[in-house]
Amino acid sequence: MQQVAVPPGGTTGPATPDPHPDGRRSRWTEHRRARKEELVGAAVEAVRLAGPDFSVDDVARSAGVSKTVIYRYFSDKDELINDVLERISTAILLPRLLGELTVDRADDRERLHAVIAAFVRLIEDEPALYRFAYAQAGRSGRADLVAATEHEIAEALGRMLGERLTSAGRPAGPAMTWAYGVVGMVQLAAHWWSGTRQVSPAELVDQLTGLAYGGLGALLPPP
Repeated sequence: MQQVAVPPGGTTGPATPDPHPDGRRSRWTEHRRARKEELVGAAVEAVRLAGPDFSVDDVARSAGVSKTVIYRYFSDKDELINDVLERISTAILLPRLLGELTVDRADDRERLHAVIAAFVRLIEDEPALYRFAYAQAGRSGRADLVAATEHEIAEALGRMLGERLTSAGRPAGPAMTWAYGVVGMVQLAAHWWSGTRQVSPAELVDQLTGLAYGGLGALLPPP
């Protein structure tokens, strides 16, 4: 019969958990996450250079790796596109637009003008990313960047309008309707303009501001 060694002064029993667990798994997870973020950044640059129809080869060249490396981190191009759209939204679009919306300005017209101007500047500064986002419109869930961005901006604007109405003792019900109406109007008009350029950027901003403020200015109570 096999003998079981008993340590001096002790008895056999379950092994005591290591109080210092191996951190290799967590380090590898963090390395993989960081590497994937780098590749998403390379894909954003590939969109800027190659346009909305970028290929995985374009991403590989931008990252300085082989295409095989890309597929170690993304199951297919659809997953890569989803992550690129998420990066554009969270790192480029929303910070600029929401930042302008929350800046304390002299009056409502000036605030509207600043947000609309920021959106038009985005189209001018990042034409390839803008075309890419629209080319992917209609994708399911969060990956539909156009719908997601409209939603985020409209919800933020709606909360501001609702607070204004509430502070004046009026029902806040219309706030979200007005907010989505304004955001949808600006988005569609700016998309039309991006393909036609029938007026200058400054004229576009002034015209859209006049239309938006013409409605909200008459409906909102004074600040």
